[in-house]
Amino acid sequence: MNPAAQGHLAMLTFSALVAGSFSLGAQAANAIDPAVLNAARFMIAAGVIGAVAGATTGLPRSAFRAPWRYALLGGTFAVYFVLMFEGLKTAPPVSAAAVFTLTPVMAAGFGWLLLRQITTPRMALALSIGAAGALWVIFRADLAALRAFEIGRGEVIYFFGCVAHAVYTPMVRKLNRGEPAVVFTFGMLVAGALLLTLYAWSDIVATDWAGLPAIVWVTLLYIALFASAATFVLLQFATLRLPSAKVMAYTYLTPSWVILWEIAFGNGVPHPLVLGGVALTVVALALLLRDDSARAAEQKPRKAR
Repeated sequence: MNPAAQGHLAMLTFSALVAGSFSLGAQAANAIDPAVLNAARFMIAAGVIGAVAGATTGLPRSAFRAPWRYALLGGTFAVYFVLMFEGLKTAPPVSAAAVFTLTPVMAAGFGWLLLRQITTPRMALALSIGAAGALWVIFRADLAALRAFEIGRGEVIYFFGCVAHAVYTPMVRKLNRGEPAVVFTFGMLVAGALLLTLYAWSDIVATDWAGLPAIVWVTLLYIALFASAATFVLLQFATLRLPSAKVMAYTYLTPSWVILWEIAFGNGVPHPLVLGGVALTVVALALLLRDDSARAAEQKPRKAR
């Protein structure tokens, strides 16, 4: 597979794994402080990724030059995850996943500011379609709520977390100095774990870990191993091979995956009108993933003839 195809496959897997954290997170969000949960999550994920890095690429000293890079990235992603779980206390999983699909629009903007990555007219159209679909789901296909701009508190909180996620994507490419994805991820996770531990230390100590419900432990292990360790590596891997907007385009699949998770948990199917917004996000993904360069290469010979 060429590098671009590898990046697309990584992000397809990423979107499926991330979706699980919405459904599980909504069930656990009110049982534990979000910062405490994510401090534990970063610690477990750092241990797993550190072991993988040690067994594969190793952890050379050169990878830890300018440690402020890891602190910046780890802090940014820590903000995202804490606000995500804070938002899931009240936001329905599918609605929160729709908020997540606004990230590509913001990622495209930050990609231009930080890397001067250009958004083509077709990409802009796709982002607009995806944003429209996301808003349709967020407002639950209720035109009256849309006109009144009635957004739930959880969705608002999570939106600011998504801003942090959108900044993170182009920052990975800007701050990476050739380190392998697994090593770079390890540095970010360690920094995030330290920052969250310092921030939530009093709550960590006060938490009755033995008395936590089983769903909290299931959620913690899932988000640490699958929605953190695995997805962090996949995201780092993809951002080094694809433009920021295309990387984040895969977030458009998240509501669809979340609906499947919700059905599996027996939580029913959203209203058919809401599914129309999900369909728009899938259309946006298809538009974003079309290869401009391939089309341009096909057109040049025709002009020459």
